[in-house]
Amino acid sequence: MRPYVILNAAMTLDGKIATRTGSSGISGKEDLIRVHKLRKEVDAIMVGINTVLADDPRLTVHKIDAKNEDNPVRVVVDSKGRVPMDFRILNDEAPTIIAVSKNADPERIAELEKKVDVLKCGMDRVDLKSLMNELATGGIKTLMLEGGSTLNYSMLKNGLVDEVRVCVAPIIAGGKHAKTLVDGEGIHEMDDAIKLKFKKSYFSGEDLILEYEVV
Repeated sequence: MRPYVILNAAMTLDGKIATRTGSSGISGKEDLIRVHKLRKEVDAIMVGINTVLADDPRLTVHKIDAKNEDNPVRVVVDSKGRVPMDFRILNDEAPTIIAVSKNADPERIAELEKKVDVLKCGMDRVDLKSLMNELATGGIKTLMLEGGSTLNYSMLKNGLVDEVRVCVAPIIAGGKHAKTLVDGEGIHEMDDAIKLKFKKSYFSGEDLILEYEVV
């Protein structure tokens, strides 16, 4: 049992989701509105700790008219419990779940539990399949995955993604150390690559939106 998962991301034409310095303002105003409409529709948004540390995101619905109850649950995959206590992800704008490993520092977990819910899944690293089961048990039926690139790969590799929606902006960033849509260890043989089935494409301002089902 797990939520229906939509991987949503914006990337440059050359597949980068950030520059080598971490700058990630890629999509235009129209696409940001699309993303926030999607946030309003789902039960939860999930990101990895590296995205939190890089961007200090709110992960709320704030680019369109919305009420506090329209905000989805915020889920952070944070094996070691590293999220800073003063970051916006821990504020009271929306419910937050921090997923940690069972070997995370108990004192750190206790501090986090004063502000948000903490789920322990896996020994040294968060077990994503177990986490998805826990979220579904807690009533989360739809989840929007907003990366970053390492978490995107892990979710896809574990067969935990149902849809991929990508905004392709008409810009090129380059950089061999710049993050791409999916990083991680990567597939060894192209025959084993994760297969997608095209659903539709359309423009959002100057950006091209591509939607696929994961086969």
